[in-house]
Amino acid sequence: MIDGILLGLATAFSFNNLLMVVAGCLIGTFIGMLPGLGPMSIIAIMIPVAIKIGDPSSALILLAGVYYGAIFGGSTSSILINAPGVAGTVATSFDGYPMARKGQAGKALTIAAIASFCGGTIGALLLMGFAPALSSVALLFHSAEYFALMVVGLSAIAAFAGKGMVVKALLMTVMGLIMSTVGESALFNAPRFTMGISDLQSGFSFITLAMALFALPEALYLVLDPSRGAHQTTSDQIKDLRITKEEAKTIAPVIARQSIQGFLIGVMPGAGATIASFLGYAVERNIAKGKEQEEFGKGSIKGLAAPEAANNAACTGSFVPLLTLGIPGSGTTAILLGALIALNVNPGPRLMIDNPDVFWAVIISMYIGNVVLIILNLPLIPYIAKLLTIPRNYLIPFILFFTMIGAYIGQNNATELLILVGLGVSATILRFANYPLAPLLIGFILGGMMEDNFARAVNLHDGISFMYERPMTLALLLTGFAMILVPIYRRRWKKS
Repeated sequence: MIDGILLGLATAFSFNNLLMVVAGCLIGTFIGMLPGLGPMSIIAIMIPVAIKIGDPSSALILLAGVYYGAIFGGSTSSILINAPGVAGTVATSFDGYPMARKGQAGKALTIAAIASFCGGTIGALLLMGFAPALSSVALLFHSAEYFALMVVGLSAIAAFAGKGMVVKALLMTVMGLIMSTVGESALFNAPRFTMGISDLQSGFSFITLAMALFALPEALYLVLDPSRGAHQTTSDQIKDLRITKEEAKTIAPVIARQSIQGFLIGVMPGAGATIASFLGYAVERNIAKGKEQEEFGKGSIKGLAAPEAANNAACTGSFVPLLTLGIPGSGTTAILLGALIALNVNPGPRLMIDNPDVFWAVIISMYIGNVVLIILNLPLIPYIAKLLTIPRNYLIPFILFFTMIGAYIGQNNATELLILVGLGVSATILRFANYPLAPLLIGFILGGMMEDNFARAVNLHDGISFMYERPMTLALLLTGFAMILVPIYRRRWKKS
C-alpha cells in the first residue's frame, strides 16, 4: 500500500497530471454552475478528448476532476438563483437560496465551499483506507459472484430511485439491458438484433449512447423551453464571506457526520450524490431540535452544510465500486467506467495490482483537486457569480457541435450521427415523461459485463447450477431480489 501511495504521488504530481487536475476542476466548476448542465453531459462530451490523451492516468484524473468539480460548483446557482446546477445540489437550494434572499449569499457560498472541501477530503481519506480492503475481498469473487453482483447493482438502481419512480427506473434498466444485447456476445459469435445494419455488428457505441442520453436532450430542452434561459444576478448579492466561530462549531459535527454517511451511500451501486444529499438533509433535519429544526427551509446553516458535505463525499465514495469491483456507483461513474474500458483499463480487483499508477494516482489527485477547488471557489466567488448572467441559449450550438463531433470521432462512421439523433430524440421524449435516464446507461454498461460473466459461469459449471450451489452467489441474488421487492411491499403495506 505504501509503495502504491508513493507511486500515486509521483504520478499525480507530474506536471501533466497537475494540469489535468486544474483543467478538470475548472471545467467542472463552471459547468456545474450552469443550471441543468451536469457532470454527465460534459463528461460524455469529453470522453473523445480523454481517449486522445492516451495515458489512462491523465485521462481519468481529468474526467474525475470534472466530476467532483461539477458537484462542487453546482451549489453556486442553487444558492444564488434557486436553480440547481446539478441534481446533487437540489437539497442545497432548500436553505442556501433563503440565505441568499436574506443578504447572506456570500456566507452561504463560503459554507458550501468549506463543507464541500471537507466532504471531499474525508471521502478521499476513507477511499484510501477502504478501497484496498474491498479489493482484497473482491479477489475471492469468481464469474458466478460477479454475475450476481451485477444483479445487485442493477437492483440497487430501483431501490434507490425517487419516490414513485421505482417502476420507471426498472423499465429504463431493462431497456439498457436490451440495448446491451445488440451485436456479438460472449455466448454467440454472431450478430444479434442488428436489423441488417452492419454498423451495429459491434453493438451500440457507449460514447454515442452517453451523449444521446445526456448532452443532446439538454440542447433540445433549451430549444423547446426558452424559459429555461439564464436568470440575472449581480455581484452586489455577494457581501461578507466570513463565518463566525459559533457558526463553525455548529456545522463541524454536521459536516463530519454527513461526510461519512455520504461516502457510505456513494459506495452503494446506483445511489450517488443525489440520494446522499437528500438523505443527509433529511437526517440532520430529523435530529435537530426546537428552533434549529424550525430554521430548516428558511436559511439554516446546518441544512446547507449537510447536503454539500454528503454529495461531495458520495462522489468520492462512488469510486470504490468503480475501481475495485468494476461497478458504477452512479450515472456519472457509469460514464467513467465506459471511458476506462475505452482506454483499455479493466477496473476490478486486479486494477490495484495491474495498474497501480492509475488506481493510486486517481485517489491522490482527489486531495489535490479539493485544494484546487477551495482555492478557486473562495476568492473568485464575486466573479464567478457574474457568469450566471450569460444566456444559456448560447450553449446550444456548443453542445450540438461537440456532441456530433464526439459521436463521429468515436467510431469514424457517419451512421453514428443518425443513431445519435434517433436516440437523442427518444431520450428527450423520455425525459419529458419524467423517466430517469441514468438507469438506462447503467443497465447498458452492466448488461454486457453481466452477460460475459454469466457465459463464463455457465461454461465452468455446465449449466445454471452455480446460482444455488455457490452460497455467496445465492446470497447476492437473494439480496438483489429483496432490494426490488421490499420497497414495493412497503408502499402496499402503508396503503393497506
